[in-house]
Amino acid sequence: MLKQLKNQLLVSGLAALGLLVVGIWASARGIVWLSVAAGVVICVYIAAVNLWFSRYVSEPITKLTDHARRIAEGSYGIKLEKMRDDEIGALTEEINDMSEKVAVAEKSRTDFISQVSHELRTPLTAITGWAETIAYDPAVQGDSLRGINIISKEAERLTGMVKELLEFTRIQDGRFNLRIELIDIAAELEDALFTYGELMRQAGIQVDYKAPPVEIPLIPGDPERLKQVFLNLLDNAMKHGGDGGMVDISLDDDGSFVHIRVRDYGHGIPEGELPHVKEKFYKGSSKNRGTGIGLSVCEEIVTRHGGKLDISNAPGGGCLVSVSLPMNS
Repeated sequence: MLKQLKNQLLVSGLAALGLLVVGIWASARGIVWLSVAAGVVICVYIAAVNLWFSRYVSEPITKLTDHARRIAEGSYGIKLEKMRDDEIGALTEEINDMSEKVAVAEKSRTDFISQVSHELRTPLTAITGWAETIAYDPAVQGDSLRGINIISKEAERLTGMVKELLEFTRIQDGRFNLRIELIDIAAELEDALFTYGELMRQAGIQVDYKAPPVEIPLIPGDPERLKQVFLNLLDNAMKHGGDGGMVDISLDDDGSFVHIRVRDYGHGIPEGELPHVKEKFYKGSSKNRGTGIGLSVCEEIVTRHGGKLDISNAPGGGCLVSVSLPMNS
């Protein structure tokens, strides 16, 4: 197909060049009507070639490009209908085959993560339970007690990672659902602050919470999922911005959206990593341990509420995370 196109354009181009020569010759000889006719033919030829090229080359390539972009963004398994038996048709088949293979590989990975996560829950629960039991034994003192506390703390950390992995698999296979009800968003945020705020204070981090200036009406949301988002953001602020010694939290609304902002005073995020921090399993240059999927789960929750999660570097240093949630469904 493309070889034929090349030959046709070459022949047509030579024909147009011949007409152009004729037009020039006719103009030089004073035959005005012949030169005008040659010019019109050349213009029509150029317009026809552009139209033909757009329909049979540019549009199919544009569709293939958009199709490949959707696959790259995570729409694995989608296929584009093959319209022609030529090089573009062959490329369409190859991209469709790639999409199908990526979908199979992604499902295998998700199934593996789900199975491993479920298998880890039982032993981690046993480890945590026995560690807490042993810690209450008066005979356990000194380094032994310290070691038991470390075991308990690490088991708790691994349990949190397993929960994140299970959330990830629920998102991937479509089992991630929200239970929407009317909630007091200020109360939900303040409960999360009460739950996590003491840990931050023990870590030497000052928490500055700015309550809304007026009472915010009830908004539609899943209280458990939103609390999960708030706790994750507070945990990140402590882990990544704890060296700044302070975290600012504010809540307000503009009549259409509720805005929750969490700002730390740490080192911030390298500019080259900002576009990727919400991607699954992305950890960047951070040395903090974790799965790298906490923010991607948070974004999924916020997006399913019809809201938006933004992460940026704050003026003067540190990181600013903004969550915007609609006040009406």
